[in-house]
Amino acid sequence: MVTDTMEETEFAELTEQHRRELRVHCYRFLGSLDEAEDLVQETFLRAWRGRAGYAGRASVRAWLYKIATNACLDFLERAPRVVPVVDLPTASGSRLAPRPAAAVPWLQPAPDDVLEAAISRETVELAFLAAVQYLSPRQRAVLILRDVVGWSAKETATALSTTPASVSSSLQRARAELKEQLPSRRTEWRVSSSSEEREVVSRYIAALTTADDAAIAAVISEDIRCSHQPGAGGHEGPEPTWYSGRETVLEGWAPVLHGSRSMELRMLPVQANGGPAVATYLRVEGEFRAFGLNALRVVEGRVAEVTTFAPTVFGAFGLAAVLPAER
Repeated sequence: MVTDTMEETEFAELTEQHRRELRVHCYRFLGSLDEAEDLVQETFLRAWRGRAGYAGRASVRAWLYKIATNACLDFLERAPRVVPVVDLPTASGSRLAPRPAAAVPWLQPAPDDVLEAAISRETVELAFLAAVQYLSPRQRAVLILRDVVGWSAKETATALSTTPASVSSSLQRARAELKEQLPSRRTEWRVSSSSEEREVVSRYIAALTTADDAAIAAVISEDIRCSHQPGAGGHEGPEPTWYSGRETVLEGWAPVLHGSRSMELRMLPVQANGGPAVATYLRVEGEFRAFGLNALRVVEGRVAEVTTFAPTVFGAFGLAAVLPAER
C-alpha cells in the first residue's frame, strides 16, 4: 500500500517491479524506446510526488498505468508530432501495409528482452507500433488501455478523466483508423516458428555475405518489401526509401554486392519486436563499422519484409559500433 509517509526506498521497492511493463506501455504509445524510458522515469517521479493522493481504490499497477498514460499524453501535447505524408506506391496484390514502418521517423526497434512484459507479439510488432502512431494521442490512449491493457470503458474513462460513452466513441474511431494503417491481410500471416525463423535468417545471412544472387532470390519472397529510415543503410535523404519485388531488390543490392566498390559485410542475428533481425556491419579501412539494423518478417519460410534502421539503435541491443576485422 502506498502512503504519504512511505520512505523513498520502500516506495521504490513497491513500484520498481512494474518498470518493465510500464516501459513497454510507453513504448507502444510513443514508438520510441528512448522516450519510453524517459517517460517511465517521469511516471515514477509523478507517483512519488502524488503518493498522498493515492487512495488505494485501485491496485498500484493500475495507478501507475494511469500516471504513465497521462505522462505520455502530456509529452505529446508539449511536443506534438505528425507522421509526414510520404507518397509511397503499393505493390500490386501485395499483402503488405500501404506505408512501411520506416515512414515513422521516430520509430525505434526494441530488443526482445526489453519486451518480456508484452501481452502478445502482435502488439509489439513494428507494423502495429507504426500504425498506432497515426492515431491522435487521445485515440491512442483509449486503444491501448482498452484493447491491449484490457481495461473496461469505465476504468479507461476514470484514467482519462472522461466518460465511458466518450471512451467507446474514441475506441470505435481508433479501431477504424488502425485498420486503415495495418496490412489488410495481417491476420492471415502465418507466424513462423522460432526454429524456422532461425534457419531462414541463417540462409539470409549466408546469401548476403557471400553475395550469392541465387541464394538471395531463394530466401526472399517474390513480393518482398524493403524500406529504410533516413540515416539507415547509407540513406541520408529526408524521407524514407521504399521498394518492393524480388527483381527490384536484387537490382538495388547489386552495387553493394557486386559493383566496382562492392563491400564486405558482417551480419549478426538478433531479436527485435518479437521477430528476427540482423545487425549489419560494413568493412571500412580494416574494421567493420555499424551500417544498419534490419528487422525481418519471415512468412512461409522466406523473408517477406526488411525494415532498416540507423546504427544509432545498436546500443539498445548491446551491439558494438565497430567490430575488429578477423585476422
